[in-house]
Amino acid sequence: MGAIDGTHVSVEIQGMFRGRKEGTTQNVLAAITFNLKFIYILAGWEGSADDSRVLGDALSRPSGLKIPEGI
Repeated sequence: MGAIDGTHVSVEIQGMFRGRKEGTTQNVLAAITFNLKFIYILAGWEGSADDSRVLGDALSRPSGLKIPEGI
């Protein structure tokens, strides 16, 4: 695994997707290899969700993010 990062993407849905700052956003987590290839993407969390909750959800899913041994 090369890197894991999260970002906020603007959305047009109101309500639960209200971000911590202005506007409505969706929290997106992405993981890439050292060769810059995407190996995992999780979208759908509301913008106000804490990054640790999004990562925890990605790790707990049956087909979720798997971190190789020794990394």
